Amino acid sequence: MRQCGNSGEVTVLWLGTIGKRIIITGATGYVGEGVLLECFAHPAVEEVLVVGRKACGRQHAELKELLVKDCFTLNIVADRLHGYDVCFFCAGISSIGMKEPGYTAFTHDATIAFAKAVHAASPAAAFTYVSGAGTEGTEKGRSMWARVKGRTENDLGGSASRRTTTSGAFTPRTSHFYPTPAPARYHAP
Repeated sequence: MRQCGNSGEVTVLWLGTIGKRIIITGATGYVGEGVLLECFAHPAVEEVLVVGRKACGRQHAELKELLVKDCFTLNIVADRLHGYDVCFFCAGISSIGMKEPGYTAFTHDATIAFAKAVHAASPAAAFTYVSGAGTEGTEKGRSMWARVKGRTENDLGGSASRRTTTSGAFTPRTSHFYPTPAPARYHAP
């Protein structure tokens, strides 16, 4: 997956340096499916565990799926999260038409619950929370979604007093994606 930025096209996903066993959430969405395709294409990846509420609709030798009700009940499947090297948390929803409590429950609370479950089962795993350009790290901005994502970033990898995992997290603030190859859900303009 590639991201377009000020310096041109930059590869934002380099799997060779992060591990062979990967967890992905949000694989039915645009970003998550792009991450999934990159994992399938990388020769070092041995296993990809897609965690979600519905099947991702893909078949691959390295693919395993774990269907869950939500991110708050992972204790009943915690044994399935052991031994992973990295987690790409790509699940997300639009804030359009949402009130802050509902958006917070999905964007912040579910992400933090998932990060804690992954960290408990695979303490050495890197956690990558795919955030967004415009996220407000001070948590005081005018946009509700930017404040909530900022709080999520801060709680995942901010100061040690707020960190939810001992290893912290990587939170790229993504913007314009150009999938390579194009996910099934990609519609050219």
